[in-house]
Amino acid sequence: MRLLFAGTPAAAVPSLEALLASRHEVVAVLTRPDARSGRGRTLAPSPVKVAATDAGIEVLTPPSPRDDGFRARLAELAVDAAPVVAYGALLPAAVLDVPTHGWVNLHFSVLPAWRGAAPVQRAVIAGDEVTGATTFRIEEGLDTGPVYGMLTETVRSRDTAGALLDRLSVVGAELLVRTLDGIEDGILSPVPQPADGVSVAPKLEAADARVRWTHPAHAVDRRIRGCTPAPGAWTSLPDGARLGLGPVVPVPEVDDLGPGRLRVTKHEVLVGTGGHAVRLGEVTPPGKRPMAAADWARGARLDGTTVLGADHD
Repeated sequence: MRLLFAGTPAAAVPSLEALLASRHEVVAVLTRPDARSGRGRTLAPSPVKVAATDAGIEVLTPPSPRDDGFRARLAELAVDAAPVVAYGALLPAAVLDVPTHGWVNLHFSVLPAWRGAAPVQRAVIAGDEVTGATTFRIEEGLDTGPVYGMLTETVRSRDTAGALLDRLSVVGAELLVRTLDGIEDGILSPVPQPADGVSVAPKLEAADARVRWTHPAHAVDRRIRGCTPAPGAWTSLPDGARLGLGPVVPVPEVDDLGPGRLRVTKHEVLVGTGGHAVRLGEVTPPGKRPMAAADWARGARLDGTTVLGADHD
Protein backbone atom coordinates (compact mmCIF):
# COMPACT_ATOMS: atom_id res chain seq x y z
CA MET A 1 0.00 0.00 0.00
CA ARG A 2 0.97 3.63 -0.49
CA LEU A 3 1.31 5.21 2.95
CA LEU A 4 1.48 8.64 4.53
CA PHE A 5 3.14 8.19 7.92
CA ALA A 6 2.23 10.69 10.66
CA GLY A 7 4.33 10.97 13.82
CA THR A 8 6.54 13.34 15.76
CA PRO A 9 8.53 12.08 18.83
CA ALA A 10 11.29 9.51 19.12
CA ALA A 11 8.72 6.86 20.10
CA ALA A 12 7.32 7.05 16.55
CA VAL A 13 10.66 6.44 14.80
CA PRO A 14 10.68 2.61 15.24
CA SER A 15 7.31 2.46 13.47
CA LEU A 16 8.56 4.59 10.58
CA GLU A 17 11.66 2.41 10.27
CA ALA A 18 9.58 -0.78 10.37
CA LEU A 19 7.28 0.51 7.64
CA LEU A 20 10.24 1.50 5.48
CA ALA A 21 11.47 -2.08 5.77
CA SER A 22 8.03 -3.56 5.04
CA ARG A 23 6.32 -4.42 1.77
CA HIS A 24 4.50 -1.07 1.87
CA GLU A 25 5.66 2.23 0.35
CA VAL A 26 5.96 5.29 2.59
CA VAL A 27 5.50 8.13 0.07
CA ALA A 28 5.52 11.02 2.57
CA VAL A 29 5.72 11.83 6.28
CA LEU A 30 3.55 14.24 8.25
CA THR A 31 5.08 15.66 11.42
CA ARG A 32 4.79 18.71 13.66
CA PRO A 33 6.71 21.87 12.73
CA ASP A 34 10.20 22.47 14.13
CA ALA A 35 9.98 23.43 17.80
CA ARG A 36 12.22 25.22 20.27
CA SER A 37 14.01 22.95 22.72
CA GLY A 38 17.00 22.79 25.05
CA ARG A 39 18.51 25.50 27.19
CA GLY A 40 19.19 27.69 24.18
CA ARG A 41 15.56 27.32 22.98
CA THR A 42 16.78 26.83 19.42
CA LEU A 43 14.51 25.51 16.69
CA ALA A 44 14.95 21.79 16.14
CA PRO A 45 13.24 19.27 13.84
CA SER A 46 11.21 16.43 15.29
CA PRO A 47 12.90 13.01 15.57
CA VAL A 48 10.52 11.73 12.88
CA LYS A 49 11.49 14.55 10.53
CA VAL A 50 15.17 13.72 11.03
CA ALA A 51 14.57 10.04 10.30
CA ALA A 52 12.42 10.80 7.24
CA THR A 53 14.93 13.29 5.85
CA ASP A 54 17.74 10.76 6.28
CA ALA A 55 15.64 8.25 4.33
CA GLY A 56 14.99 10.75 1.53
CA ILE A 57 11.22 10.93 2.08
CA GLU A 58 9.07 13.99 1.49
CA VAL A 59 8.26 15.68 4.82
CA LEU A 60 5.10 17.72 5.42
CA THR A 61 5.07 20.11 8.40
CA PRO A 62 1.85 22.14 8.20
CA PRO A 63 1.03 24.31 11.23
CA SER A 64 -2.21 22.34 11.42
CA PRO A 65 -3.68 19.34 9.56
CA ARG A 66 -6.56 21.71 8.78
CA ASP A 67 -4.20 23.68 6.54
CA ASP A 68 -5.56 23.92 2.98
CA GLY A 69 -2.15 23.28 1.49
CA PHE A 70 -1.78 20.05 3.43
CA ARG A 71 -5.25 18.85 2.46
CA ALA A 72 -4.47 19.48 -1.21
CA ARG A 73 -1.15 17.61 -0.99
CA LEU A 74 -2.82 14.70 0.82
CA ALA A 75 -5.26 14.33 -2.06
CA GLU A 76 -2.40 14.46 -4.59
CA LEU A 77 -0.48 11.69 -2.79
CA ALA A 78 -3.40 9.26 -3.29
CA VAL A 79 -2.40 7.12 -0.32
CA ASP A 80 -4.13 3.88 0.62
CA ALA A 81 -3.69 4.37 4.36
CA ALA A 82 -2.14 6.79 6.84
CA PRO A 83 -0.52 5.10 9.87
CA VAL A 84 -0.20 7.42 12.87
CA VAL A 85 2.06 7.22 15.93
CA ALA A 86 1.94 10.15 18.37
CA TYR A 87 1.54 12.83 15.71
CA GLY A 88 0.44 15.40 18.28
CA ALA A 89 -2.57 17.11 16.68
CA LEU A 90 -6.21 16.19 16.16
CA LEU A 91 -7.14 15.28 12.62
CA PRO A 92 -10.22 17.04 11.20
CA ALA A 93 -13.10 15.20 9.57
CA ALA A 94 -12.10 16.66 6.20
CA VAL A 95 -8.94 14.51 6.08
CA LEU A 96 -10.05 11.35 7.88
CA ASP A 97 -11.76 9.78 4.87
CA VAL A 98 -9.20 10.79 2.24
CA PRO A 99 -7.01 7.63 2.46
CA THR A 100 -8.83 4.58 1.15
CA HIS A 101 -8.38 2.70 4.43
CA GLY A 102 -8.37 5.77 6.65
CA TRP A 103 -5.88 6.73 9.35
CA VAL A 104 -4.61 3.79 11.41
CA ASN A 105 -3.36 4.80 14.83
CA LEU A 106 -0.88 2.97 17.07
CA HIS A 107 -1.76 3.88 20.66
CA PHE A 108 0.32 2.83 23.65
CA SER A 109 -2.35 1.31 25.87
CA VAL A 110 -4.90 -1.51 25.78
CA LEU A 111 -7.92 0.49 24.69
CA PRO A 112 -10.36 1.60 25.98
CA ALA A 113 -7.99 2.11 28.91
CA TRP A 114 -5.97 5.33 28.94
CA ARG A 115 -7.35 7.24 26.00
CA GLY A 116 -5.42 10.46 25.53
CA ALA A 117 -1.98 11.99 25.24
CA ALA A 118 -0.13 10.31 28.15
CA PRO A 119 -1.18 6.65 28.35
CA VAL A 120 2.21 5.24 29.38
CA GLN A 121 2.83 7.86 32.04
CA ARG A 122 -0.64 7.43 33.51
CA ALA A 123 -0.31 3.64 33.56
CA VAL A 124 2.91 3.84 35.59
CA ILE A 125 1.47 6.42 37.99
CA ALA A 126 -1.65 4.30 38.50
CA GLY A 127 0.44 1.23 39.29
CA ASP A 128 -0.90 -0.86 36.40
CA GLU A 129 0.74 -4.27 36.22
CA VAL A 130 -0.01 -4.72 32.52
CA THR A 131 -0.36 -2.25 29.66
CA GLY A 132 0.17 -2.65 25.92
CA ALA A 133 -0.47 -1.21 22.48
CA THR A 134 -3.51 -1.02 20.22
CA THR A 135 -4.04 -0.28 16.54
CA PHE A 136 -7.36 1.29 15.59
CA ARG A 137 -8.99 3.35 12.87
CA ILE A 138 -9.16 7.01 13.82
CA GLU A 139 -12.57 8.66 14.01
CA GLU A 140 -13.53 12.08 15.34
CA GLY A 141 -13.68 10.96 19.00
CA LEU A 142 -10.49 10.88 21.10
CA ASP A 143 -9.03 7.35 20.71
CA THR A 144 -12.55 5.92 20.39
CA GLY A 145 -12.22 4.24 16.97
CA PRO A 146 -12.69 0.54 16.21
CA VAL A 147 -9.75 -1.75 16.98
CA TYR A 148 -7.67 -3.79 14.53
CA GLY A 149 -5.26 -5.45 16.95
CA MET A 150 -3.53 -5.23 20.30
CA LEU A 151 -0.76 -6.68 22.41
CA THR A 152 0.11 -6.59 26.09
CA GLU A 153 3.31 -5.70 27.93
CA THR A 154 4.18 -6.23 31.59
CA VAL A 155 4.94 -3.08 33.57
CA ARG A 156 8.10 -3.89 35.52
CA SER A 157 8.45 -2.82 39.14
CA ARG A 158 11.18 -0.25 38.40
CA ASP A 159 9.95 0.91 34.99
CA THR A 160 10.01 4.61 34.27
CA ALA A 161 7.56 5.91 31.69
CA GLY A 162 10.51 6.39 29.34
CA ALA A 163 11.77 2.82 29.67
CA LEU A 164 8.30 1.36 29.21
CA LEU A 165 7.62 3.57 26.19
CA ASP A 166 10.90 2.47 24.62
CA ARG A 167 9.77 -1.17 24.77
CA LEU A 168 6.26 -0.42 23.57
CA SER A 169 7.52 1.62 20.63
CA VAL A 170 9.46 -1.41 19.34
CA VAL A 171 6.80 -4.08 19.80
CA GLY A 172 4.13 -1.61 18.72
CA ALA A 173 5.94 -1.02 15.43
CA GLU A 174 5.65 -4.73 14.68
CA LEU A 175 1.93 -4.64 15.50
CA LEU A 176 1.42 -1.66 13.18
CA VAL A 177 3.07 -3.44 10.25
CA ARG A 178 1.01 -6.59 10.87
CA THR A 179 -2.13 -4.47 10.99
CA LEU A 180 -1.43 -2.82 7.65
CA ASP A 181 -0.56 -6.19 6.12
CA GLY A 182 -3.90 -7.56 7.30
CA ILE A 183 -5.81 -4.57 5.97
CA GLU A 184 -4.20 -4.92 2.54
CA ASP A 185 -4.83 -8.68 2.49
CA GLY A 186 -8.48 -8.12 3.37
CA ILE A 187 -8.33 -10.36 6.42
CA LEU A 188 -8.55 -7.69 9.12
CA SER A 189 -11.61 -5.61 10.00
CA PRO A 190 -11.86 -3.20 12.93
CA VAL A 191 -14.03 -4.13 15.93
CA PRO A 192 -15.78 -1.49 18.10
CA GLN A 193 -14.20 -0.84 21.48
CA PRO A 194 -16.06 -2.14 24.55
CA ALA A 195 -18.13 0.36 26.50
CA ASP A 196 -16.63 -0.73 29.84
CA GLY A 197 -13.12 -0.05 31.13
CA VAL A 198 -12.74 3.45 29.73
CA SER A 199 -10.12 5.68 31.37
CA VAL A 200 -8.50 8.89 30.20
CA ALA A 201 -4.85 9.97 30.08
CA PRO A 202 -4.59 13.74 29.65
CA LYS A 203 -1.20 15.31 29.07
CA LEU A 204 0.88 15.70 32.22
CA GLU A 205 1.65 19.29 33.18
CA ALA A 206 4.38 20.50 35.53
CA ALA A 207 1.89 20.71 38.40
CA ASP A 208 1.11 16.99 37.94
CA ALA A 209 4.80 16.18 38.42
CA ARG A 210 5.06 17.78 41.86
CA VAL A 211 5.63 15.17 44.56
CA ARG A 212 3.25 15.15 47.52
CA TRP A 213 5.29 13.73 50.39
CA THR A 214 2.14 13.16 52.44
CA HIS A 215 1.22 10.40 49.99
CA PRO A 216 2.34 6.81 50.68
CA ALA A 217 5.81 5.75 49.54
CA HIS A 218 4.48 3.56 46.73
CA ALA A 219 2.48 6.49 45.32
CA VAL A 220 5.53 8.79 45.50
CA ASP A 221 7.63 6.15 43.76
CA ARG A 222 5.07 5.69 40.95
CA ARG A 223 4.56 9.41 40.50
CA ILE A 224 8.28 10.02 40.03
CA ARG A 225 8.77 7.06 37.67
CA GLY A 226 5.69 8.06 35.68
CA CYS A 227 7.06 11.57 35.22
CA THR A 228 10.52 10.35 34.12
CA PRO A 229 11.87 11.63 31.83
CA ALA A 230 9.03 14.10 31.10
CA PRO A 231 7.71 16.36 32.42
CA GLY A 232 10.19 15.57 35.21
CA ALA A 233 9.21 15.07 38.87
CA TRP A 234 10.10 17.80 41.32
CA THR A 235 9.66 19.10 44.83
CA SER A 236 10.25 22.45 46.47
CA LEU A 237 13.23 23.33 48.64
CA PRO A 238 12.84 25.35 51.85
CA ASP A 239 13.61 28.55 49.91
CA GLY A 240 10.86 27.74 47.37
CA ALA A 241 13.19 26.74 44.54
CA ARG A 242 12.52 23.53 42.60
CA LEU A 243 14.55 20.37 43.05
CA GLY A 244 14.27 17.90 40.18
CA LEU A 245 13.84 14.28 41.22
CA GLY A 246 14.93 11.09 39.51
CA PRO A 247 13.50 7.69 40.46
CA VAL A 248 13.57 6.80 44.15
CA VAL A 249 13.71 3.48 46.02
CA PRO A 250 11.17 2.72 48.77
CA VAL A 251 12.78 1.82 52.11
CA PRO A 252 10.11 -0.06 54.13
CA GLU A 253 12.32 -0.49 57.18
CA VAL A 254 12.42 3.29 57.82
CA ASP A 255 9.06 4.70 58.87
CA ASP A 256 9.93 7.27 61.53
CA LEU A 257 10.40 10.31 59.27
CA GLY A 258 7.69 12.90 58.77
CA PRO A 259 6.53 13.72 55.24
CA GLY A 260 9.28 15.51 53.33
CA ARG A 261 11.82 15.35 56.18
CA LEU A 262 15.36 14.34 55.22
CA ARG A 263 17.71 11.87 56.85
CA VAL A 264 21.20 12.50 55.47
CA THR A 265 24.13 10.11 55.81
CA LYS A 266 27.45 9.95 54.04
CA HIS A 267 26.12 7.63 51.36
CA GLU A 268 22.37 8.24 51.08
CA VAL A 269 19.51 10.67 51.51
CA LEU A 270 16.18 9.38 52.79
CA VAL A 271 12.92 11.32 52.63
CA GLY A 272 9.84 10.65 54.71
CA THR A 273 6.44 10.14 53.12
CA GLY A 274 2.94 9.43 54.38
CA GLY A 275 4.20 5.89 55.01
CA HIS A 276 7.76 4.60 55.04
CA ALA A 277 10.74 6.49 53.63
CA VAL A 278 12.20 6.55 50.12
CA ARG A 279 15.84 6.82 49.11
CA LEU A 280 16.62 9.60 46.67
CA GLY A 281 18.53 8.71 43.52
CA GLU A 282 19.62 11.52 41.22
CA VAL A 283 18.47 15.05 41.91
CA THR A 284 18.75 18.22 39.85
CA PRO A 285 19.38 21.33 41.96
CA PRO A 286 18.34 24.71 40.54
CA GLY A 287 20.63 25.73 37.69
CA LYS A 288 22.77 22.58 37.92
CA ARG A 289 23.10 19.23 36.22
CA PRO A 290 21.75 15.99 37.72
CA MET A 291 23.88 14.57 40.53
CA ALA A 292 23.75 11.89 43.20
CA ALA A 293 21.53 12.93 46.10
CA ALA A 294 24.30 12.36 48.67
CA ASP A 295 26.63 14.70 46.77
CA TRP A 296 23.92 17.35 46.60
CA ALA A 297 23.09 17.09 50.30
CA ARG A 298 26.75 17.27 51.27
CA GLY A 299 27.39 20.34 49.16
CA ALA A 300 24.22 22.06 50.35
CA ARG A 301 24.99 21.14 53.98
CA LEU A 302 21.56 19.64 54.54
CA ASP A 303 20.57 17.73 57.67
CA GLY A 304 17.54 16.28 59.42
CA THR A 305 15.97 19.70 59.93
CA THR A 306 15.38 20.11 56.20
CA VAL A 307 11.85 19.45 54.94
CA LEU A 308 11.06 19.18 51.24
CA GLY A 309 7.78 20.42 49.86
CA ALA A 310 6.81 22.11 53.12
CA ASP A 311 5.25 25.06 51.26
CA HIS A 312 2.72 22.67 49.71
CA ASP A 313 2.21 19.70 51.98
